[in-house]
Parts: sequence; structure tokens; C-alpha cells
Amino acid sequence: MTERQPGYPMTERTLTSSEPDPSLTRDGGEQPAMGTKYSAVLTRRAWQISGVVVMACLVGLITAAYLPAPKAGAAALAIFCIGLWATAAVPEYWTALAFFLLAVVFEIAPPPIVFSGFYSSTFWLVFSGLILGAAIRYTGLDGRAATLLSGILGARYSSVILSIVLFGLALAFVMPSAMGRIVLLIPIIVALADRMGYGSGSNGRIGMLTAAAFGTFAPAFTILPANVPNMMLAGMAENLYEFRLSYWDYLLLHFPVLGALKAALLILLILWMFPDHDPVHEPVPDRGSVPMKVEERRLAVVLALCLGFWLTDGLHHISPAWIGLAAALFTLWPGSGLTSKQCLNEEINYGTLFFVAGIMGLGAVISATGLGESVVHSLSTQAEFSSARPYWDVTALTAISTVVAMITNLPGVPAVMTPVAQDLAHLTGLPLATVLMTQVLAFSNVFLPYQAPPLVAAMQVGRLPTIATAKVCLALFAITGLLLIPLDLIWWHVLGLL
Repeated sequence: MTERQPGYPMTERTLTSSEPDPSLTRDGGEQPAMGTKYSAVLTRRAWQISGVVVMACLVGLITAAYLPAPKAGAAALAIFCIGLWATAAVPEYWTALAFFLLAVVFEIAPPPIVFSGFYSSTFWLVFSGLILGAAIRYTGLDGRAATLLSGILGARYSSVILSIVLFGLALAFVMPSAMGRIVLLIPIIVALADRMGYGSGSNGRIGMLTAAAFGTFAPAFTILPANVPNMMLAGMAENLYEFRLSYWDYLLLHFPVLGALKAALLILLILWMFPDHDPVHEPVPDRGSVPMKVEERRLAVVLALCLGFWLTDGLHHISPAWIGLAAALFTLWPGSGLTSKQCLNEEINYGTLFFVAGIMGLGAVISATGLGESVVHSLSTQAEFSSARPYWDVTALTAISTVVAMITNLPGVPAVMTPVAQDLAHLTGLPLATVLMTQVLAFSNVFLPYQAPPLVAAMQVGRLPTIATAKVCLALFAITGLLLIPLDLIWWHVLGLL
């Protein structure tokens, strides 16, 4: 007879009445190893939290001697939030909620700015993505798509990763919203991983999800309308300096190295970091040959309309977030039959939404207090710009933009750096176009996931482990800084930008 501890799921190895539980000692007590391990985890987290708090306080006290109180408070708050998000010592939503409390109580910024993340388009696109993902799972459309795709991705694990990255990159050329691409891709990849025998927590599953998330996001910074920072840079450069970025010039300048070559290196990196066996196609009913249910057809139409509006946003100028929200509203309508009655109460991870709102709010606070501009000014005075050293100037500008991306987020780079681009051009002697393009080198190089809302959405929708995403970010950050950016500068020289 099988015994089962209440509150714990059955494992593959069940215990019988004649088989002792290895987690218990002879006198029935629990093995000390588990308690010791748990205690060690708590101790490590306590040290991490303490270190982050001490560092935040030190930064606040030091900057208060040179900067106004709101800027010093914003600096301390940024260190506090970024430190906790980076170490994952506490859940991401807890840090976001602590940010709201501290920012309001200490009056670092007005409440409309602190809570601005809740009415940002990013927040509502993530919300829509969670709803659409739930609908895709509820109707079974994810399983059907996974069954169809599993037959064309190849029989090798390497070919699966290659195909997912290339598909995600190709999708970036036709679909302007990274969030939208994540919303469509991740639920399908989750079902595909199940279909191919990669269970929860396996390297194969993590590799497929990181291939989808990074493949459709990281190289897309070289495609002008494919990511938010790109469009912010283009819009602000035109408004401030009447400088218009051409789609093809932008693509030619960045795509060969930061797009195509980065995608190739990403594939190799994932295969190296998350090796696994080749797909195992378990014998399941071929859903591709079974007629689609009414609900599946209805959801397919909704997604097709959603994709059509996303592809034509240049004509109607409706934000992808509001298109996604309209689709989400339809799927939540009780008569649609596309989501369960408990969808909002039981299937939506609201911690994800608080996390996204916190990230966006922190960026808004740093921008509103002027901390970003102060950081740029301080770093510029230390950079020793010289018109006789253009490569040094470009490297220094990229480093400054990278620091801005770390203390705000990726969209914070064009928001902070573009208004001072003309001044930086005068300081360095570089053309305005070159100064503006150094931002792309920075915001296309993600240090940690908190900087990029699309990666945050992929982590939450696909239940992708934070540590796995952070490992890919750090590795890709190092590869880009040490190899791809120097190669890209050589390419700029060939094209005459340097």
C-alpha cells in the first residue's frame, strides 16, 4: 500500500509499508541534513538582504552630501530595489511593493510618478499576455500548435534550439512589439517542451524557453520598430534634433553584428549552458489531424486579428497594449468560452504585474528626480573625452549609457541620453549620429533581467527560473562587451560612421 505525506505530491519513487523513509532517522526524527540546508539558505538570504540594505543606506548618505535629497533618496532606493531583484533574496513582487511604500512615505517623488507603472502600456501588455496565455492553455490551442511545430523543428535538440531562435528573430521583422511576440511564443514553447519530453525544471525546457525569449528579443534591437527603446530613440531624435533614422540604414549599421552574429552566439551559448537529450516524441493522439473545437477556432481568430493590428500599428497608431487588452477582454467575456470562470482569481500571477509596475515606476522616479542626468554629467566629467580619440569616446559613451540602463531600465537609456546627445557631441567632437547610435550598443546589452520588461514577462508566463535567465544575461553581456561591440565598431568604421 502506498503511503503519502499530506500536502506533498507523489514522487516517481513511492514508499511502501516495508520500505523505510530515507528522510527519517531510526527513532523517527528528521534527518538533520534537510534542516541544515534550509537554515543555510535562510542565512545566505539574510546576509544578502542585509548587504543590500547597508549598501543602499551608504549610497544614500554619500550622495546626500553632493545631491539634493530627492536625488539621494532615488539613488538609495535604486540600489535597494536593484540589489534585491538581482540577488532574488525575496520575491520580486515584495521588492516592488516595498518600492511603492518607501517612495511615497519618504516623498522621493509624487505618487502619480511612483505608481506610473500601473498605467504604462507595458503593464497592460503584460496583463493582456497573461490572459491570452491562460486562454491558449484553456482551449488547448497550445497543444495543437506544439504538435504541429514538433514535426518541423527536427529530431535533434540542437536543431530545436536553432529553429526557435530563428523563428523568434524572423517574427521580430514582422511584429513590432517584443511583449506581443513573447505573449504568442512562450505558451506555445511551454506546450512544445511538454510534447518533446522536457519536463519542468529540465535543461531542455529551460533552453527552449530562453531560446524563445532571447531569440525574439536580444537581436531585435537591430530592427528599428521591433523593440521599445529603438522606437523611443527614433522618436526623440526626430523631435529634438530633426534627425530621422532610416529603417535600412539602422538595419545595415547594427544587424550584421548585434543581430545575426549575436543570434548565432546565443544558440551556441544555450546549447552549452543547458545541454539535454534529443526530443522524445511520446505517442500521443495527433491533434493536428483532429478538427479544431469551436473555442480553438474562435481564439485563433482573436489571435489573428490581434496580430494583424500589431503588424499595422504604423497605420492606425493604436498601442499594442490596447490591442492586447481588447483581445484579453473578449477572452474574459463569459460567453466567449475561452477562459475559465476562475481565470482572474486563480490563473493570473498578480506578482508579475506588481513586479512590472515596480520596475517601470523606479525608472520614472529616477528620471523625474533628475538622477539619471546627474549620473551622466558626473561620468562625462570623468571620461576625459578627446576629439583625437574617437574610439575611446565611443567606448566611454557606451559605458555611460550602460550604467544608465543598469540604474533605470533599457527604455531609460534613450529617455536620459537623447536630450544630452548634442552636448555630448560637442564634448567628443563626434557626429550627432554616432553619439545617438552608441545608445544601441548599451540598451541591446542586458546585464540582468530586471532591466527588460519583455524578459520579465517571459520569466513569469513561462515560469522560467530567474537564475537561468540571469545566467544567460550575464554571459551574453560579457560576450557582447568583449567581442561583439569591438566588432561592431570595426563595422562602423567600414561604413564610415567612425
